[in-house]
Amino acid sequence: MRMRPTLSWTPAEDLPPGTTDPGPVVDALGAGGVLVLSGAGLSTESGIPDYRGEGGSLSRHTPMTYQDFTASASARRRYWARSHLGRRTFVRARPNAGHRSVAAFGRHGLLSGVITQNVDGLHQAGGSEGVVELHGSLDRVVCLSCGAFSARRDLARRLEEANPGFDPVAGGINPDGDADLTDEQVGDFRVVPCAVCGGVLKPDVVFFGEAVPPRRVEHCRELVREATSLLVLGSSLTVMSGLRFVRQAAQAGKPVLIVNRDPTRGDRYAVTRIALPLGAALTTVAGRLDVPVEDGV
Repeated sequence: MRMRPTLSWTPAEDLPPGTTDPGPVVDALGAGGVLVLSGAGLSTESGIPDYRGEGGSLSRHTPMTYQDFTASASARRRYWARSHLGRRTFVRARPNAGHRSVAAFGRHGLLSGVITQNVDGLHQAGGSEGVVELHGSLDRVVCLSCGAFSARRDLARRLEEANPGFDPVAGGINPDGDADLTDEQVGDFRVVPCAVCGGVLKPDVVFFGEAVPPRRVEHCRELVREATSLLVLGSSLTVMSGLRFVRQAAQAGKPVLIVNRDPTRGDRYAVTRIALPLGAALTTVAGRLDVPVEDGV
C-alpha cells in the first residue's frame, strides 16, 4: 500500500518553550566544530516562503510526490509548468543575512560542515563551501531512463522554446520552486524529453515520498559523528530526513541547538530553541563573536 509522506505534525504540550537568548549558540560556535543543518526557514528572508511557518505554503499547496510524478504524464506536465514559472523567482533570490552569517562562521573556522534541506543554492551563493545538499538542487536535472545529468538553465531554454508566450500570473511561490497555477493556467504546456535518450526528466531533488540516497545519508551521519554540536536553522524537522540527524546527535551526547521561531519536532532533543528571526539572531551571534558578516549586494 502506498503511504503518503508526512507533511505536518502536532506539537506536544510538554515541549520546552523557546527563548530569545542566543547565548548558547554564541558559546557553541565559540567552541568550534559546529555542524549546521538548515531548512526552508533560513530562506524566507530571501523571498522564498517556507512550508510550515506562519503563512507557509502547505496551507495552500500540496507538494508533488515522487509516486505521482513518475506515474502520471499529466502530473509531470503540471509540475514542469509550475516549476518553470517558479524558477524565475528562485534565480532572482539573493542570500540573506542568515546565509551570509553561516558563511562567515565557516570562514572563521567555527563550523565542521553545513547540511541543508534547501534546494535553492543560497548557502553557496552566500559564500559557504562544501555544503551537503541533502535534498538535491533545482539547478540540476536528471533523466529517469539513462541517468544523464544536465543544467537546469539548459532545460529552461528548451521549455521556453517549446512554450512561447507562457507567462501566467502565479498565485504564489513555494519552497520547492513550484508556482501556484490552476489547471487552466497550465493548459497544454509542453514537456520536453531528455536530449540524450528521450526519457523522462526530473529535477535532481528529493521529492516528498522519495528516499534520500543512502550514500548521502551516511555522509551526513559521518559529519554528525565528527561534529562537536549540531545547530539547526529554520527547520521544523517534521520529516525524518533531517530529524534523524538531530536524534543521532542527541543520542551521542552532542548538544543540539535550534533557531526557529515556531516549535519543532526536534525540540525535545535540544538544549535550547531560540525563537527569533534567523537573520537578526545570527547577525547578533556574529557580532558577539567579532565575526564580520559581508554586506548583501
